[in-house]
Amino acid sequence: MFKHHAGEDVLDQLHFMADQGFTAFEDNEMKGRPISLQKEMAKVMQQRNLEMGVFVAHKIYWKEPNLASGKQNWRDEFLSNIKESIEVAKRVNAKWMTVVPGHVDLRQDMGYQMANVIESLKQASALLEPHGLVMVLEPLNFRNHPGLFLTKAAQAYEICKAVDSPACKILFDIYHQQIQEGNLLPNIEQCWDEIAYFQIGDNPGRNEPTTGEINYTNVFKYIHQQGYTGILGMEHGNAQDGKAGELAVINAYKKVDSF
Repeated sequence: MFKHHAGEDVLDQLHFMADQGFTAFEDNEMKGRPISLQKEMAKVMQQRNLEMGVFVAHKIYWKEPNLASGKQNWRDEFLSNIKESIEVAKRVNAKWMTVVPGHVDLRQDMGYQMANVIESLKQASALLEPHGLVMVLEPLNFRNHPGLFLTKAAQAYEICKAVDSPACKILFDIYHQQIQEGNLLPNIEQCWDEIAYFQIGDNPGRNEPTTGEINYTNVFKYIHQQGYTGILGMEHGNAQDGKAGELAVINAYKKVDSF
C-alpha cells in the first residue's frame, strides 16, 4: 500500500507506517513468509509499537466445499493448518487469524453443511483456546467470490453462537457486507457481541474511504461509540497510483476520523 514511499522491503514499509501514525498492521500472507522474516517483522513491530492484526490461518478453497462437505481429509487439513498458525501467531505476537469455510456443497442441504462447518470450528476452537487466540470468520460477497458458504453477517453470528467459544468470532468486512446485504449499522449492532475485528474498503472499487458510497465517517463514529478498541484493517487498494495515491489514502483516513 505504501511501496512508492517505503520501497518493496516489508520492514521499511512497517517503519513508514509507524512514522505516519498507524498503530497496527495486518498481513494475509504472513503464514507463508519465511520464519526468519516473520521474526524480523515481529521485532520491528515491537520496536515501533505496531500491533499485529489478522493473517490467513489456512488454505482457502474458493471452488470446493472444504469445511461444508464434512469430509474428514479436508477437516484434518484445516486443523493441521490451524496448529501451524498457532505457531505463527506466537512468533509474530498475533491474536487474530482469518478463516473462510470455502465453497458451498451443492450436493448437501444447507443444514447439513452448517453442522459440518460448526463441528470443524468447534475442533479448531479447542486448539486455539489454550493459547488465547481467536479465529475470525469472514463472510464474503457474491460478486467477488461467488458460491462461497459464508456470505452474511447473520450467518456468521449463528455459527459463532453455535460454536460458543471465545476462539471463534466474526471478522466484519464492511466492503463485503455493503455489497452482500447493506444495512451496515443495524447488522453491526445485531452481531456486535460476536465481532472481534473489522476490515475496511469502499464500494465500488474496494479502495480507501471517500472513494465510494459508504459513509465511513458515520460508520467509524458508530463503531467508536460502541466502545470498540480493536483493529480496523485496511484491506483495500489505492484509488490513485504512485506517491500521490498513497498520500490520498492517509488523507482519506484523516478526513473520516470524526472522533
